[in-house]
Amino acid sequence: MSGYGVPSRDFAGPRAGTFGRQKRRRSLPGRLAAKGGLLRQLDWVLILVTIGLTVFGTLLVWAATSSMLRAAGLNPDSYLQKQVMWGVLGVIAMFAVSAMDYRRVRSYTPVIYAVALLLLLAVLTPLGASVNGAKAWIAVPGGFQIEPSEFAKLALVLSTAALLAGHKSRSGRATMKDAGLAALAAAPLIALVEREPALGVMLVLVFTLAGMVVVSGIRLYWVIGLVGAAAAVIFAVSALHLLKSYQLTRLTAFLHPSSNLSGAGYNGMQAKIAVGSGGMYGQGLFHGSFTGGNFVPSVQTDFIFTVAGEELGFIGCAVLIVLLGVLIFRAIGVAQRADDMFGMLVASGVAVWFVFQSFVNIGMTIGIMPITGLPLPFISYGGSAILADMIAVGLLLSVRRHHSMFDGGGRIR
Repeated sequence: MSGYGVPSRDFAGPRAGTFGRQKRRRSLPGRLAAKGGLLRQLDWVLILVTIGLTVFGTLLVWAATSSMLRAAGLNPDSYLQKQVMWGVLGVIAMFAVSAMDYRRVRSYTPVIYAVALLLLLAVLTPLGASVNGAKAWIAVPGGFQIEPSEFAKLALVLSTAALLAGHKSRSGRATMKDAGLAALAAAPLIALVEREPALGVMLVLVFTLAGMVVVSGIRLYWVIGLVGAAAAVIFAVSALHLLKSYQLTRLTAFLHPSSNLSGAGYNGMQAKIAVGSGGMYGQGLFHGSFTGGNFVPSVQTDFIFTVAGEELGFIGCAVLIVLLGVLIFRAIGVAQRADDMFGMLVASGVAVWFVFQSFVNIGMTIGIMPITGLPLPFISYGGSAILADMIAVGLLLSVRRHHSMFDGGGRIR
């Protein structure tokens, strides 16, 4: 002791100094990785599957485009470079959204909805760019394009969840009034997407809305009534000949695939041949004669599954489908564990979105669904699609991170 009541430097200094340094060393990464920190609360299976699908898709896009670009005297890695950039930005967006409280995102839903609506309106102005007959993109500097219909999916999921979760019934179920308000809010998004026209995305929006209404707990007789109304609308559209000519052509090609192999039936037939030629193990990455020889149209976007089939075979396709299945089941698990109805509906909406879009994309490739312009989630080329898919996974992670560990009876979930 150097004096009464004053500890010596040799006695207390080193220990106090070490404690202070340890406290100061508790940096941001340390806090994130600590018990109860963000990194401990995340669903790492969901994250790793999402990143795995994105890497898988990037390789398929590279394999689908490199030989075509090389033959044209262009940079064979240009699609690869863009897809990697969008994938990295998507992962950053996923973690950024996961760090937010999804209940706070609910308060931002009107703004998100309004921005999505304005972007869809901008597509129909001179700002919109047409590709393959659809005016669905907005050109931005640097040679990039934004596809607002992809972000309309997010706006629909959030707005529908917010409206259905605002019920007043004592039973805890959504009421028909809630379902009607959700349908009214979704109608402008669906109508503007149909005007582009983007039939595939419109179907995703309609089925996602319907799925969220069903899981909201609405009475069964109302569900049956809605199904009947939907059937009546489909019949009216067919009877009044409201479908556009190219949509009728695609439907006819699906029902009678061999009737016009030189026209509308060509795409579907070439896709099936490419998938079938891969056999069990495939011809090898970058060695596909159909997909690499430009025999399959839109191979890096709508028909990316043909690359997996031809070059990686049945095994590659099975791995891809299993990864998508794991992601979807994790989304369903998040919905089951959600603390409130809004979180449950958001997770359910994302699950319905991914299920329907994956089924239609793979189905049209193997001939069990009509051909529509829908990308395969996380796999197809496209920056807007990757960003929207990653943000959706970020919402799942946020709902999962904020759920309670205990049920109402005090038992661990």
